[in-house]
Amino acid sequence: MTSLLLLLLLSPLCATASIEAYPTIPGAADISVSASHTDNLTPIRREVYADGRIFDITHRYTSSMPSWGSENGLGQFLWLPASMKNGSLANNSEMKLPTHTGTHVDAPGHVFDHYFDAGFDVDTLDLEVLNGPALLVDVPRDTNITAEAMKSLHIPKGVRRVLFRTLNTDRQLMFKPQFDTSYVGFTRDGAKWLVENTDVKMVGIDYLSVAAWTDLIPSHLVFLEGREIILVEGLKLDNIQPGIYSVHCLPLRLLGAEGSPIRCILIK
Repeated sequence: MTSLLLLLLLSPLCATASIEAYPTIPGAADISVSASHTDNLTPIRREVYADGRIFDITHRYTSSMPSWGSENGLGQFLWLPASMKNGSLANNSEMKLPTHTGTHVDAPGHVFDHYFDAGFDVDTLDLEVLNGPALLVDVPRDTNITAEAMKSLHIPKGVRRVLFRTLNTDRQLMFKPQFDTSYVGFTRDGAKWLVENTDVKMVGIDYLSVAAWTDLIPSHLVFLEGREIILVEGLKLDNIQPGIYSVHCLPLRLLGAEGSPIRCILIK
């Protein structure tokens, strides 16, 4: 009786018929969806909210999004082992993907093994650094982010969060499945100049690594050695005007992980 009551309560959420991909479990009830729940079943996927005041700068996870070192994108990362179409009482998905996929954050343990062993994971990152006033700047399009490029940006003292939009956005690299080593990022001298000459503690960039391919580890080492700067990589900065915003980024609380997917928004 309890099982029957539960099925009746869930009936508005259940699918009508089995399909080949989700064969019906023998003996499972076939529960219909009422007509009132089938109207206007076209989901709206937004990039901008609140009449243009809130911008989602997180990339949507797809199988074709670029993944570190992959020529064919991320591939399948989401499964539906429990499906209402095959008789389960609810849909329950599972996912498996690298923690440095899509829009994500780096913790100090990413490139310092003694920090990793000591427990400096994403759960130790300061949320105050990841949330507050931020400056979105356009980087000169003919260069990596070198010391000279940093000087040319004239970032004022006191600015603690900067999002760097580069040629990566123009080239739409985050929408191409093949990992591209020609992306724009920080050289070691550019990272060193930022650390020594600005008050920036949150560095955001528009591809999978804040560091240029040619200075991949050296730049990360400069940024993360002091454990004060937080790196947010893979941001979606298309069609947003440079200027001051309020940024809000929240990583998952993954105990022991040196990286995490992160949801970031900008508010005017």
